[in-house]
Parts: sequence; structure tokens; C-alpha cells
Amino acid sequence: MRIKDTLNLGKTKFKMRGNLPVKELEREQVWETNQLYQQRQRLNEGKPTFVLHDGPPYANGDIHMGHAMNKITKDFIVRYKSMNGFRAPFVPGWDTHGLPIEQQLKKEGYDRKKMSTNEFRKLCHDYALKQVDRQRTEFKRLGVQGDWDNPYLTLLPEYEAAEVRVFGKMAEQGLIYKGLKPVIWSWSSESALAEAEVEYHDIESPSAFYAEKVVDGKGVLDNDNTYMVVWTTTPWTIPASEGITIAPDFDYVVVKHDDDPKQYVLAAELLDADAELFGWHDVQIVKHVQGKDLDRVLAEHPFTPDRKLVTMLGDFVTADAGTGLVHTAPGYGEDDYNIGKQYDLPIFAPVDNKGYLTEESGPDFAGVFYEDANQIALDKLKDQGQLLYYMPYEHSYPFDWRTKKPVIYRATPQWFASVTKIRQQILDSIDTVNFNPEWGQQRLYNMIRDRGDWVISRQRVWGVPLPILYAEDGTAIMTPETIGHVADLFAKYGSDVWFERDAKDLLPDGFTSEHSPNGEFTKETDIMDVWFDSGSSHQGVLAERSDLTYPADLYLEGSDQYRGWFNSSLITSVATAGISPYKNLLSQGFTLDGKGHKMSKSQGNTIAPADVIKQMGADIVRLWVTTVDTSADVRVSMGNFKTVGDSYKKIRNTVRYLLANTSDFDPETNAVDYADLTSVDQFMLIKLNELVQNVKDAYDHYDFMAINKHLMHFITVDLSAFYLDFAKDILYIDAEDSPRRRAMQTVLYQSLVALTKLLTPIIPHTTEEIWQFCHEPEEFVQLAEMPTVHHFDNEVAIQTEWDQFMQLRKDVLKAMEAARNDKIIGKPSEAKLILYVTPKVKELLAQLNVDVAQILMVSQLEIKPIEAAEDDVSTFGDDLAIEVEHADGKVCERCRLIKTDVGSDPDYPEFCARCAKIVRAEFPETATTEFDA
Repeated sequence: MRIKDTLNLGKTKFKMRGNLPVKELEREQVWETNQLYQQRQRLNEGKPTFVLHDGPPYANGDIHMGHAMNKITKDFIVRYKSMNGFRAPFVPGWDTHGLPIEQQLKKEGYDRKKMSTNEFRKLCHDYALKQVDRQRTEFKRLGVQGDWDNPYLTLLPEYEAAEVRVFGKMAEQGLIYKGLKPVIWSWSSESALAEAEVEYHDIESPSAFYAEKVVDGKGVLDNDNTYMVVWTTTPWTIPASEGITIAPDFDYVVVKHDDDPKQYVLAAELLDADAELFGWHDVQIVKHVQGKDLDRVLAEHPFTPDRKLVTMLGDFVTADAGTGLVHTAPGYGEDDYNIGKQYDLPIFAPVDNKGYLTEESGPDFAGVFYEDANQIALDKLKDQGQLLYYMPYEHSYPFDWRTKKPVIYRATPQWFASVTKIRQQILDSIDTVNFNPEWGQQRLYNMIRDRGDWVISRQRVWGVPLPILYAEDGTAIMTPETIGHVADLFAKYGSDVWFERDAKDLLPDGFTSEHSPNGEFTKETDIMDVWFDSGSSHQGVLAERSDLTYPADLYLEGSDQYRGWFNSSLITSVATAGISPYKNLLSQGFTLDGKGHKMSKSQGNTIAPADVIKQMGADIVRLWVTTVDTSADVRVSMGNFKTVGDSYKKIRNTVRYLLANTSDFDPETNAVDYADLTSVDQFMLIKLNELVQNVKDAYDHYDFMAINKHLMHFITVDLSAFYLDFAKDILYIDAEDSPRRRAMQTVLYQSLVALTKLLTPIIPHTTEEIWQFCHEPEEFVQLAEMPTVHHFDNEVAIQTEWDQFMQLRKDVLKAMEAARNDKIIGKPSEAKLILYVTPKVKELLAQLNVDVAQILMVSQLEIKPIEAAEDDVSTFGDDLAIEVEHADGKVCERCRLIKTDVGSDPDYPEFCARCAKIVRAEFPETATTEFDA
């Protein structure tokens, strides 16, 4: 061997190839071929179980960055738990029913009204399965592991049967009822919606102030020429007006103005603002009246004089806008409905499924779309001299989140699940749940506290039918016997059987009812709300599958699910089992574009996970998730991924160094016991164990940003900027089997293995590549266990000493930087360092028992008493002064340090004495070989 080859000891080339987009696919195929998920489950049999229950994404279209962030986070947790003492199965799921699939088929040219129900449902079924396959491929490409061959789908017969049984248990408790009350109605979808199916946008509505003539003042108001000043932001609902709502504790005034002979009633607090709007000048207060004294005053309907409007006392009237007198149509709003029921008013909603007013609205409105009816109402009021003022009014308004069209509130016969009856029980169950972030508890509590009963019927066909039959007299039949029979049929044949069979064939054999003397029955045609579908998953999945547990240990979804899946699951679980379906609840924010705007294909500001993966690889996307605060909304740009790519390169390059410099290290035969390590090596193992502790704690608390922070600090600061920096002088220079080199390799190898395991939940493609070069018994790192934390008897003393040294080192680096700027030295190896220290610091350096010059990476080091420092020497506190000079001597061609003993061995004229000794011992045949420059 030539002498110059000895310079490369420890530099065996480690071929960790990049090209993640290609290599990751190959690695995923290996995982699938070797059934790693199944192997891990078998390995964990008998361990404590941890179940993260997957909230089902909707099976329609490619996944987006929100999906990616969500599923990757779940994968972090499941992988970590699986490697840290738990049996952690992961069953992915999909929400497969509902309107979006119907709409997609409509876009493709299918008309469900021109085909049988089951023909259309078959198209929906096949479409949903194609979308499941599409998204499954995309989730797997993210490196997410789970039982992908056996996911749960809400369209599977066994799931539909479980959902029907949930419905049956709720019906048995009297929680299911049919009612005529206002619901959120989507005219664009022709169906009722739940609160979770709407999103809010700011809109401009026509705000109208108009006068309604008093016909019976109940002795409080004059019956002649007195008008109630009413306010509304929905003039189109005036044809259905049944009353006027006022606040019982408001002070109302009867006023006259200018030369107008009429008297007007409105809230005293709003008089000045309204008079200015109306153009009233000479305003005179005739009398004050308390709101409660106006109870049941009657006024004349502006469009139907024969209909009388009753004045009612309600707590929803405010003084922040309007007149203090609110137009009330019980068929068109929840507050209106509730107060209308108190006063026994009719529930009147003359508008059809598509948003067109019916003949009951009157000849001027019949057949008119509700938005167009606003202008007709305003014109009629104006023509009759009753419109006092009109202006646009900006406010937040609900929209159908699928069609993006505004909704209306409309009273229709619907099936409801009562929240009111079990509200307190639901609220109490929230106290048993751990929330992350903590504010989630109050958010969910408030939503349950304030929500009305749940409308669960939908006027569509692609979904689970409401298992209700009707007798000849219209009585609803939903007994435990009938619902249980329907559930059994669904389990065997799927819910299509509901549409294939006649009603009597859906009942148990021999079933009779006194309400059907002729034995005739009919079927409910509505389907269940899709939130009832997914909200039943605790029974359809957790309680059904033997490898899962109910309740789940964790639910993890976006923050919108406080009003969605978190909410519906909680209601159905408490209703059927009296408990929360989750022990822990973790929520995430939304993914936004780089400017903070919602991502939208129409706006062209989306970033598809597939596009990032094609360019950079899935591990970059996965690592990115650890760099953002997922508890809040997250901005996403390609620049983010490029920055993460730089961090990934740092990880990769550091690992390459560790692997390259342990390639000749066998942990079985070359490892050095902790007690035999130098103090700096012990210090690094203590730092490594501190890292393991911190990272595992962060995993346990789902703090993935902290994981990233701890790992990157250890890699960049503890390893790269310190230990590996001076390691070259040992790894490359000392003899291959020297105790000092083997000691350092021991630290490097333990760091390599620990880092690989800790990083596996995050970048599994990369860590599996690393693992194949490690000398560990497991074939795959995913089948290994997380590193355990070790403690050492002397760790407190070692940590204290080296923390003090690291502060000294920081001061040395400052002094070296100043010397470099002054052109005294170039590289640190050109320096001669003179440390002027107190006895305390000198004792510290002695206790470290290391080559301090080597640690500080200088060629020469002198230690002198602090008193010997000249005035021009840089001081660092009271205990240290530092002087930097250029080192004396020549550069050793092997270790590259400047030494005064270069050439002291005549056989190696270009080497220092240390290097000559090492080479002579390692390669004695080179003693007479001329150095090959």
C-alpha cells in the first residue's frame, strides 16, 4: 500500500444514492412484498394496544396537501407506537356515500331521473370504489402503512348493517323522531343539510324597514293609524310572516315625525339612528312602552290583510341593528320556529325543493325564485307606502359546501336525532377526553351545547336508507324487531336490497300491525345523512373488528371536524354506549397557499402532493410535516419544500459520514464499554441519550416540530459542528484498530442506530436505505424497537464539566474568528492557541483527560496562568484570556497539522512524529518506501 492511501483510513465510500422519487417506489414494493405491516402486527402481538381510528376522507378526486398532512401525521404516530411497545394497528377508511358522487355522475352525463334507483346506485358504487383505489395508491405513495387490503368503507354491507343498528338503538331510546321544523335546505342539491355541511361566506342582503298596521293594540297602542316598524334581511319570506318578535326588556317608543299623521313603534335605543336613515326630522315621542307590555298586540299582514300578525316576546332580538321589532316567519328560521311554537303559530314555508315560491305565497310570488322574490316584496311595500327604508346589509351567511350555493332555512318534514334529550350526557362525556390543542375541548363543548337537534334525513338516493316503514294509516314502523331484520338483510345483501324489494318483503316473516289491517306497507325514501354514516364508525369498525378497540385511543382530523366527524361520532357513541368514542382528540389546521389563501383548483394556487413527490420524493413531504405547526393553519409553497430539502441533505450527509466511518466497525467485537471511553465520548453518549429522551417525549405528546428541532440540533450542533469536526483527526489518522478510534466509532455507531430508529416514523424510505448498511439483527428498521434511554453513574458530573468546556470552546471560536479576520490564520489548524486561565479552569481541562488541542482543532496549545496575560490579550470574563498566533513548524502531509517535529523520523520526512509512528506500526513495509507525493 502506498503511504498516501493511509490518509483514507475510515473513508470507505458509502453509496447512499439520492433520486428519492425512483428509489422510494422500489422500496415500497419491497415493503409490500415482505408484508412489513403484517410482520409488525405479528411482532407486537400481546403488547398493549393503541388504536388511532382513521377519520374517513371522502372518496372523490386526488388527495390534496391537507390529506397528505393528516395521513402522514397519523403514520408518524402509528409507526412510533408500533416501535415503542404497543400493538398499533391502523385501518384506513373512506366515506363513500353522498351528494358529491351523485353530482360527479351528473357531470359525466348520467340522469338519475331517467334510470332506476338501483341502476344509478350501481354507478355510484362503482365510481366510489374507483376513487378509493385511486386515493389508496396516493396514500401508500406517501409511505403510509396500514391494513390497505382491508380498509373500512361506508358502502360495505357489514358497515351499513352496523350503522342501521346504531339508528335502531337510538330509535329504541326515543331519540329518533319526525318533525316539521326549519332545516338548512340546499335548493342546489334539493336536500336538507346538517350544520357540518355548510360553510359561511360574507354576502350582501336587502335590509328592509317597513311599517305594519296595528289592528289590536290590546289597550297599550292605539288601533288607529299606529304602525309597528319591522326589520328583515329576507324580504322574500314576508309572504310567510306570522308575527313580530320584540325584546321584553327593551324600552319602546311611539313616535310621530314631521307632518306624517301616522304613529310608529320602534326601540328607543335605535330611534336616533333609524330616524336619520328614514329621513325623519321633527321627531316627537308620544309615549314609552315596555316590550313586555306589547305582548300579543296584533298587526295586519302587509300582503294579506286578512291575516293577523301577533307580537311575541323573544330573547333573540338585539339592538345592534334594525328597529327592535323583527319580522318572524316560523317556517323559515330556527329562532322563528321556536317562538312560533310557543305562540301556537302555523309553520308555513311556501317554497319548493328548488327554491321557487309556491302558489300559497300569493299570485305575485308564485313560481318566482326566492332571490328574485326579494325585489317583488320591496316593490309591493313601496307601492303600498309601507317601505320606510332599504339598504344593503353585509353579513355572514351559510352556503352548501359542495355546490358553493347559498342555502335557505325551510320547514319540511324531516327525520331528526334528538340532541336535546342527551345533551348533558354528551357534555359530561367531553370531560373524559384529553384534547390537543387544549382549546379544542371548549370548542366542542360549545358546539354541542348550542346545536339543535340533528336532521338526519336526506332527499337523495346514494346512501344508507332510513330503515323506516309506514303502515296504511301513515304510522312509522321502526321497532327493534323490524330494524334488526333490516340490518340483517343489509349485512347479507347490502342496502340495495331496500330498493329492490317491496316493503312487506323487508319486514320479518309474519309481521303484522294494527295500523295496516290489509297488510300493506310503504318504505321511507330518504337516506341517512352521511355524517351519520361516518359518525357510526365506532360501531361499524372499532367495535366490530377483533384487532381494534372501542373506544379508540385517538381521533386525529382537521379542526373543521369539531362540527363534523368529532361531533357526529360523539353523539352516536354517547347515544348507543354512553361513552365518548375517543380517549384523546387531536386536531390540525388547514393547508393554505403561500399567501395564506385557501387552496382552490379554480384559483390555480394548489400544490398537489403527487407533484412534490415526483420532484423531490415522499420523504421530503413527510419531513416537511415536522417543520410546521399543524395545530394552526399551515401555509404551503414549493419554497417550503426546497428549504426542507436542504435539511434533508444535512441529515443524509451526516448519516453518510457516520456510515462511512463505521464501515470497518463490528459492534459485536469492536465496541468499547462506556467505562473505557474518554470523557468526550461519554459526553456524546449522554447527549445521545438526552436526544432519545426528548424525541420520545415529543412523540408521546404529538409534538412533531419539537422532534425536528431536537434531531436537527443534535445532527448539526452536537455532531457536525462539534464531535464530527474534530473526529477526522482520530478516524482518519489513528491506526485502524486503535482504542481511541474504536471508542469514537462506538459513539458514532450508537448515534447512527439511534438516529435511524428515531427518524423511521418520519422518513422511513431513507432509514430503510440506511439500515441495510447497519450491523443490526432486524432485516428492516421498521421491525426494530425504539432506542431506550440509558443513564450512567457519572453523567451529571460529565455533563457539568463538558457544558463548562463548551462555553470555553465558544469563546475560543470567537477569538479564532477575530484572528482569521486579522489575517493571522486561515484555517483553525494553522493556529497556535494560548489560553490564560485560572486554577479552576486549568483543573477543569485536566479533569477532561482529553487532548484539548485536538478537540479545539488547533495545531498547538499552551496553557498559562491568567496573570501572565498581557493587556492586549482578549479576555473572556474573569477566568479566561485567549491569544491566537500562527503555529510554528511545517505542515504534516498526513494529518495536515503544523508541527515542529515534521521530519523527525528520517524514514518519513514529510510526516510528524505521531503520524510516522502510526504508519510504521500499521504498514511496516513502507518504512523504506519513498513517499509518493
